[in-house]
Amino acid sequence: MRVRASGSRSWIFVKIVDGIRRELGLGSLFDVSLAEAREEAARLRRTFREGRDPVTERLAAKREATPVLTFGDFAEPFIARMIQAHRNEKHRKQWLSTIRTYAADLYPQPIDSIETKDVLGVLEPIWLEKAETASRVRQRIEKILNAAKVEGHFAGDNPARLVGHLDQLLPRQPKSKGHHSALPYAELPSFMAQLRTRKGAAARALEFTILTAARTGETLHATWSEIDFNAAIWTMPGDRMKAGVEHQVPLSSAAIDVLTQLSQDRCDPSRKIFHNGKGSSLSNMAMMQVLRRMKRDDITVHGFRSTFRDWVGEETRHAREDAEMALAHQVGNKAERAYRRGRSLGKRREMMQDWAAFATQS
Repeated sequence: MRVRASGSRSWIFVKIVDGIRRELGLGSLFDVSLAEAREEAARLRRTFREGRDPVTERLAAKREATPVLTFGDFAEPFIARMIQAHRNEKHRKQWLSTIRTYAADLYPQPIDSIETKDVLGVLEPIWLEKAETASRVRQRIEKILNAAKVEGHFAGDNPARLVGHLDQLLPRQPKSKGHHSALPYAELPSFMAQLRTRKGAAARALEFTILTAARTGETLHATWSEIDFNAAIWTMPGDRMKAGVEHQVPLSSAAIDVLTQLSQDRCDPSRKIFHNGKGSSLSNMAMMQVLRRMKRDDITVHGFRSTFRDWVGEETRHAREDAEMALAHQVGNKAERAYRRGRSLGKRREMMQDWAAFATQS
């Protein structure tokens, strides 16, 4: 008898088959007597002895009585509900696109019939070649099947679980490269001199990103409404930030110069600052392509944030906390952050001006 915290009582049948726990509900205590529960348990034991699986048989009978629920039928609405909690639009799109792209073969399958071999069929082609993507796909399939199990659409162990299951069948993935490759700060002035000779919105976006120590997405989705030229401040709303908190960047004179070159379309506050000429944002790879054209495949756009942090720590007396705030990292508790946000803006303005002076020296 299972007694839940709510006080409800029901009969369950539990059997270990080949090391796997199989469980079936036999009904409520008020609907099924002890004698009836024992009779049904005896029938289930006979079924197992005959080599049949009553769990599978029960699911089959349920399928015959109700429309087949496929993996796709369950996954799409589940993902739509789940990703509402993600503030980052890019992450929301990635969640759905990875499942649609890589788990497409699972979509037409009845969700209660998915087995380990089906999950392996999805993962094996990308497990080594696209290790990070494959890991995310596996985690997302596991989460979908766990949710389906909670709602009663799936029974048994999750075939997408890694530890003690898929890790015994899939080869070890190559180790992550770790941190984003960063340009040594001593090389930055010469790099910036080369970058400033290049034309195009992507080159200007990369220059602005370096001067502001911003993330790629923060730059690409910046609009003119976020720029206060009089105060020389770039204010990003919380819904665009990784931490979900409004972030202000004091703009150096060099950063203002970059914006001035592009300010002919400032009449539309909602327009993207860095766009493809038609008003749409540049792609996430636009700045990376600039690096490739400069023959700098050894570094990444995100790595320039590390370049900035290394320069502050090794070449200046600016406070570590101010550098972390410039990177939009969370520093201290909530009260400390609220206090520092106002107190350090002037200090950060001086720091960003020093950074620009270092980066743009000839």
